[in-house]
Amino acid sequence: MLVLLPPSESKAPPAARGKPLDLAALSFPALTATRERVLDAVAAVSAGPDAVRRLGVGASLGEEVARNVRLRTVPARPALEVYTGVLYDALGWSTLPASARRRGASRLVVVSGLWGALRPGDRIPPYRLPMCAELGLGSLPLFWRHVLDPVLAPLAARGLVVDCRSGEYVAAWPLPAALAARTVAVRVLQEGRTGRTVVSHAAKHTRGEVTRHLLETGADPGRPQRLAAALAERWAVELTPPARPGRSWTLDVVLP
Repeated sequence: MLVLLPPSESKAPPAARGKPLDLAALSFPALTATRERVLDAVAAVSAGPDAVRRLGVGASLGEEVARNVRLRTVPARPALEVYTGVLYDALGWSTLPASARRRGASRLVVVSGLWGALRPGDRIPPYRLPMCAELGLGSLPLFWRHVLDPVLAPLAARGLVVDCRSGEYVAAWPLPAALAARTVAVRVLQEGRTGRTVVSHAAKHTRGEVTRHLLETGADPGRPQRLAAALAERWAVELTPPARPGRSWTLDVVLP
C-alpha cells in the first residue's frame, strides 16, 4: 500500500542546533537536480522586495520567508516532525507505536512543491512555499509532473494507492490511467440539514486520522473494497467506482 499525503503549510520552528540539509541524502535521488533548481529559485525570490507577493503568503509570514534564503544552512529534522498542520496533528507521528512508524516509513510519501516527494524520515528545514508561488519556473505542479512520474509510478506498481492529497498536489503527480483501478481518492463529507458538503478543515483532520488508523492497525488492503472495510471499523464510508476507465475510485468518509 502507498499513501500519498500533501505537505503542511505550517511548520515547526527550526531546531536550535543540528545538521543542515543534505540533498544527496533525501529519498528519491533522481529528484536531486530538480530540487536544486527549486531551492535556488526559492532563495532568490525570498531575498527580493516582492517576496511575500510572489510566494503568495501573508505579510505576517515575513520572518519565515526571510528564512527561505538560508534553507541550506538551517538545521534539518525529519519531515514528519517539521510538518505541523491539521492533517499531521491528527496523524500524530511521534505518538505512533514503533511498529506503525516502521510501516509508515515505507508506505507514506509526501508530495511537495519544494522537494517533489519525501519519505517520513527525510531531514528537511522548515520552509514556506505554497504551490501557487511564482518562482520563474512556470507552474510548480507542471514543473514537477514530468520528473515525479518515473520516480513514483514504480512505487505504485503493486498494491493499493490511497490518495489523501489536495488538488494542487494531485496536479503535481496525477495518477497514470494504468494505476487508476488501484487508486482510491479519500474525500471527507459532512452530513448537514441541507445534505452533504465538503469541509476543508475537517477533511484534513480526518485524512490524518485515516492515515493513523491504517498504520496503527497494520491494514494493507490490496483492493478498494478492503480499504473501505478497514475504515468502516471506525467511520461511515461509501465507496464509488470510477466513472469511466482511467479514473480512480472515490472513498467518502461521511462525518455526522
